[in-house]
Amino acid sequence: MLIGSIVPVLPTGAVVGAGAALAMTGQLNLVLVVLLSMAGALVGDLVTFAAGRGGRGPMTRFFERRQSSEKLTSARERFTQRGWVLVVIGRMVPAGRIPVLLAAGALDYPWRRIVPAATGACLLWAVAYALLGVVSGGLFDNPLVATLIATMLILVITMLVGLVARLRERKRERDRVPSS
Repeated sequence: MLIGSIVPVLPTGAVVGAGAALAMTGQLNLVLVVLLSMAGALVGDLVTFAAGRGGRGPMTRFFERRQSSEKLTSARERFTQRGWVLVVIGRMVPAGRIPVLLAAGALDYPWRRIVPAATGACLLWAVAYALLGVVSGGLFDNPLVATLIATMLILVITMLVGLVARLRERKRERDRVPSS
């Protein structure tokens, strides 16, 4: 979980779901699956945030080249006003976690706020994916079938959430373009 949370090459949600499915067949402890998943995800999120803080100079220049100063000021204000919401949403939306955490670090979001926000986000994330595993593990007695079903459910839901997010972004972009 920790490796997948730092280097996003593993479908970590599928790992949580598979662990929960195995817990439903008696192979693992569900509470430990959730707590260890949350802990691994939290450490990974805080490492990602620290990378944004540590690379604040280069990252800030990167953002400044691509965004106007008004947009950067607006982003800082959004993090100040409701940064915890952005962190939770970033954790739950596929491919949203890393940009949100790097931006939070680069925009000087304080550690005293990121730690509780990331903790809550990781707990919510672990519980949500474990629930999918519980459903599949409760339906099938065979641990292999339950694990495969949980993994497939999570991958399908992740793809659907990503698709909906992309469609909403395209709609927002179309709405921003003035009519000729």
